Amino acid sequence: MKNLATEFCGVKFSNPFILPSGFIGETPENERAIVAGVGGLTFKSLTALPRQGNPLPRVWRYDHGFLNSVGLRNPGIDKGLLEIVKFRKEFPQPPQIVSLFATKISEFVELVEKAAKIKPDFIELNLSCPNVEDEFGKSLGMAAEPAFKIVKASKKVARKVPIICKLSPNVIDITEIAKACESGGADAISAINTVGPGMLIDIKKRKPILGAKKGGVSGPGIFPVALRCVYEIYETVKIPILGMGGITTWQDCVAMLMAGATLLGVGTATYLKGMGVYAELAQGLATYLKTEKIKSVSDLTGMAHS
Repeated sequence: MKNLATEFCGVKFSNPFILPSGFIGETPENERAIVAGVGGLTFKSLTALPRQGNPLPRVWRYDHGFLNSVGLRNPGIDKGLLEIVKFRKEFPQPPQIVSLFATKISEFVELVEKAAKIKPDFIELNLSCPNVEDEFGKSLGMAAEPAFKIVKASKKVARKVPIICKLSPNVIDITEIAKACESGGADAISAINTVGPGMLIDIKKRKPILGAKKGGVSGPGIFPVALRCVYEIYETVKIPILGMGGITTWQDCVAMLMAGATLLGVGTATYLKGMGVYAELAQGLATYLKTEKIKSVSDLTGMAHS
C-alpha cells in the first residue's frame, strides 16, 4: 500500500499507524505489533529509577473504552535502554520512539542525554501522564512556561534525535502548551494523552474498582476530544502532529488526518480488536483513498482546514 507511506520529521514510515506508549508492557513483546504491520511503535515511558506501578487492578474496560492506572511501571532508564538496544538490533524497523517521564527539568535533561546516546528514531517527552498526580502532583507540561523550559533544555542534549512532546487534554488551552513546546525547539507534538483521571465504582463492593482508585480514560469515548485538540494544535503550530485518542475505525483515521495529524496513534483499539486492527485500518484507509481519488495519505493531513 504505497499510498499509505508518509514522512514525519524526515523519517519515513510505511504507514501512519503508531503503537503508543504503555500498551505493551515488556520491550520484547513489541514484536507482536511489528508482525501485525504497525508503521512505528513507542516503547513504554522510562523514568530515572525503576517503578513497580500502581496497585492492581490497573486496567478496566467499560462501555466506552478503558480506565488505566498503570503508574509508569518500568525498569528504569538504564535497564530500559539496554532492553531497547537489544530489541533494535533484532528489529531496526519500523521507526521507534523512546518515551521518557520526569518530574524535574534537570531529570528530563539527564534522561534525554542517556536516551540520545542509543540514537533512537525519536525521543518522546511524556509531559502529561495523569496516573501519578497523587504521587508527583501535576505534570510539568501542564503549563506553557515549564513545558518550554523542559523542551529547550532537552533539545540541547538530544543531539540530532527529534523531540516529540506528548500533551494532555486536561488543560484550559492545549494550543498554548503546543506553541510553547514549538518555541522551545520541539520537532513534533503528540496529542492526546488520556483524559481525566476518571473513576469507576463497584456497587457491590462499594468502592472504586481500580487499585489506585483513579485512572486515565482512553478509547472511543474520548475521540471527539482528541480530534478537537489536534484540530486546534494544527492551526497553532507548524511542526507535525502525532494524533491519538480513541481511534478505532478507518473513518476515525480519516477524520484525525483531516484535523491535522500526520501519524496516527492506535492503542486501545488493540485491546478491543486485537493486533489485527492495524491491517483492518490500513485496508479501510487505502480503500477510501482509492474511492476518493486521493493520491496519498499525506494529502489528507489538514484537509478539514481548507
